[in-house]
Amino acid sequence: MTAPQTCNRSLHRYALAVAGATFVLVVAGGLVTSTGSGLSVPDWPLSFGTLFPRMEGGVRFEHTHRLIAAGVGLLTIALAVWIARREPRRWVRGLAFVAVGAVVIQGVLGGLTVLFKLPTPISVAHASLAEVFFAMTVALALVTSPRWLTPPDERPDSGSPSTRTLALTTATAVYVQVLLGALVRHTGAALVIPDFPLAFGRLIPPVTSSLVAYQLAHRAGAAIVTLLVAWTAASVLGRHGDQPLLRRPALALVALLGFQILLGALTIWTRKAVTPTTAHVATGALLLVTSVILALRAQHLLTPAAGAGALVPAGAP
Repeated sequence: MTAPQTCNRSLHRYALAVAGATFVLVVAGGLVTSTGSGLSVPDWPLSFGTLFPRMEGGVRFEHTHRLIAAGVGLLTIALAVWIARREPRRWVRGLAFVAVGAVVIQGVLGGLTVLFKLPTPISVAHASLAEVFFAMTVALALVTSPRWLTPPDERPDSGSPSTRTLALTTATAVYVQVLLGALVRHTGAALVIPDFPLAFGRLIPPVTSSLVAYQLAHRAGAAIVTLLVAWTAASVLGRHGDQPLLRRPALALVALLGFQILLGALTIWTRKAVTPTTAHVATGALLLVTSVILALRAQHLLTPAAGAGALVPAGAP
């Protein structure tokens, strides 16, 4: 067991603040697309040639999104500098600087979506990288927390497949589902199938276009994620139910998934009303980071079987 590492509580709180600001940015980005405001400001990096245009109509959503994005970028740079100066773990310092690279690329992608008039590949890449960046900020907040830095008691990861494997698989599946959701959102496929839970009144409708294929893939992905979340949660509760650091995110995953499915249905039933559509994006982001938290904690708290690999060795700071 490694010696305890001193927690910099101020750094941890700041990392939490950066993660919170990033979630606000995700919601703001969701509002831009939900309200159709993506091209309300036709130029970039300025807005109508100025730093502060008149905040009316769709400009309110688009320019506010830009301002929040700039703020998050500056916060992330400051976090990386702080971590570089105070954090002894090389992999944490590396993650912080990867996060800086991600937020810079994200800003460029956001600009390109405007300059090239919302091309689908760039728009989907922008939405997908936003989720990865959010997960990075949450991971940095997690690994700088006092609980992470307190060496855990060794706990074997018994069962097959292991809880570590299930948690990692679930997090991967949730991200793939996020990618599919971004594809549906930015190709205009959200209402190509107008009913739910059936599709054109059938369980498996004919695939008459690429848009229908995207929507069906997203629905199939939701079914797969549901099965994996249920399996993973059952594994955690059955094998490690006495460990709150694993039990709580597992239960949160189940709750978030149920709410997300409801929001997906409401998006269709309300014909893409702004509130449920934006909430669907925000809850998807929370579902992803919760699955990442569970996967990281499982890697950290559970001892792998002999010969099994690990993203973060169990018990390592």
